[in-house]
Amino acid sequence: MTASIIVDCRGLACPQPVLKTKGELDRPGTGSLQVLVDNQAARENVTMLAQNAGHRVSVEEIDGLFKINIDRAGVEQAADPGKQPAPSEAGPPPVSNTVYFITTNLLGQGSPDLGQVLMKSLFVTLVEQNPAPKSVLLLNTGVHLAVEESPVLEHLLTLSSKGTGVLVCGTCLDYYRLREKLAVGSVSNMYDIHGRLDQAAKVITIA
Repeated sequence: MTASIIVDCRGLACPQPVLKTKGELDRPGTGSLQVLVDNQAARENVTMLAQNAGHRVSVEEIDGLFKINIDRAGVEQAADPGKQPAPSEAGPPPVSNTVYFITTNLLGQGSPDLGQVLMKSLFVTLVEQNPAPKSVLLLNTGVHLAVEESPVLEHLLTLSSKGTGVLVCGTCLDYYRLREKLAVGSVSNMYDIHGRLDQAAKVITIA
């Protein structure tokens, strides 16, 4: 499709591609954008931003360059109530407006073995919490909790099934080379993570 506006985000680190794209999407009027990015994390983050806003998205890749085509006219279709899935009679699981901001895979500053045991105990407690937390945000070494063979993977999967949003920092996954091992949650970016923190009634930080 032919883009009316080109947003060149090549060479930009998270969250700049998302912020530049959002700035254009927030301008009044309908039409289309073409966002140019040159890394996988930016492609995923910009695509997620546009899709969450109800826009139609397609992606082309040419020699490591991603052309993300965003059709803002897709908002009208996404807003059509006839296209929304019917809610179940029981409704979604209840969740609180508490966000857990976790930037470490160990709880406490002492023995690593003890820190791992304590972190697992924390997640056992979170699983039993009713209502469940609204979000669990994982950054820095905290992203190790969401990958294969994580000692708390089962608990994060349970939380996710209860309606807790599990957001995992894409930049951190790439730094630790863990993106291919991600087993729960969605790859996110600082823009979305900040939004969850800003809107939370209560933030509990585990650092």
